[in-house]
Amino acid sequence: MAQTRKDLRGRVLRKGESQRRSDGRYVYTYTDPLGRRKYVYAQDLVTLREKEAQLMKDQMDGLDIYVAGKATVNFVFDRYMSLKNNLKPTTKSNYLYMYDRFIRDTFGKRNIAEIKYSDVVQFYNHLTKKQELKINTLETIHTLLHPTFQLAVRDDIIRKNPTDGVMAELKKNLGMKTGVRHALTIPQQRAFMEYIATHPIYFHWWPIFTIFLGTGCRIGEVLGLRWEDIDYEKRIISINHNLTYYPVGEDRASENHISTPKTEAGMRTIPMLDTVKDAFEMIWEEQKENGWTDAEIDGMTGFVFCNRYGNIMNAQSVNRAIKRISSAYNATEEVEAKKEHREPVLLPDFSAHSLRHTFCTRLCERETNLKIIQSIMGHKDIQTTVDIYAEATEKKNRKHLNIWLQQWMYFKKGL
Repeated sequence: MAQTRKDLRGRVLRKGESQRRSDGRYVYTYTDPLGRRKYVYAQDLVTLREKEAQLMKDQMDGLDIYVAGKATVNFVFDRYMSLKNNLKPTTKSNYLYMYDRFIRDTFGKRNIAEIKYSDVVQFYNHLTKKQELKINTLETIHTLLHPTFQLAVRDDIIRKNPTDGVMAELKKNLGMKTGVRHALTIPQQRAFMEYIATHPIYFHWWPIFTIFLGTGCRIGEVLGLRWEDIDYEKRIISINHNLTYYPVGEDRASENHISTPKTEAGMRTIPMLDTVKDAFEMIWEEQKENGWTDAEIDGMTGFVFCNRYGNIMNAQSVNRAIKRISSAYNATEEVEAKKEHREPVLLPDFSAHSLRHTFCTRLCERETNLKIIQSIMGHKDIQTTVDIYAEATEKKNRKHLNIWLQQWMYFKKGL
């Protein structure tokens, strides 16, 4: 039989209630709809239970407001999130961060039953024009708002989802395509890596970018690699977890965590190219000389990538390095091209994910078996593989056609 808990005066405490011995204050602990632990404090037990009763009333009033169709977007979103029990902590944290940053204090305060299609269009236009959000960020916001309104539809609070068709219309007006990520061209890829390899300041970045371009792994997969994931004898790399960096707790401070891939396709082994093997050996020798990192994340140790302080790298530092290196290269290349009277080979604005797309493009240019490409890349949906393959082969065919036309025109001129 469970032992009842009592306060310092011997009174039986209810579930969630406790009394601190340090100052005698009473505490009621509960979990909000988003799964976050909350606390209510009082100097005496009577006041604490009054606060508990008010809390219950507020929760019931909220349900009454929802049923009456007078709930705000915030209320319905919180309700929607409370039902999403299958979300990974990383995903849930990212969703809450995006919602709190862009929606909660503005659009989120509006009555959900009064929002029309045109209201959503105006809000999205505001985000793209006034706050200058990129289309990929806006799509993330849309993935939060659309199911929120859809829940209200299913609960018969509203008749139609006002977010339906908004993104398609917006992209049509702005001339945008969904999630288009362009790979580096071969000259750009070569210029980027040669610049790093010969630069006295940026040379230490050569191994990690070689591994990005030689494996096609996602940034969390690369940064989470441990030495035990690398098999030199079989020449394979095991991808079985991700390194994530996301805000947690009440203060939303970001921390490193380990998570499993989102899908079974993400769990895979990939072949190790010679240049990738060289890059790993270079890092091994450097750590052997300077000391191994003792960082531990969720029980895992022996990480491959760390900074000069022995801490695990994060995605932000990698992407910042890409921007610094690209800017420095472009500035130098423009001067050199002008001296040599040629067109400069400039690098576009790109991120670590662009290096994954670049690897996939190079792979598609050489491999015709889509299932092999899908397996190496860890694509859940083969349509993703098909789309990249189509883009890569179209560019390759266009290039061959241009060469053929130039040769044909030269031949005609000779006649």
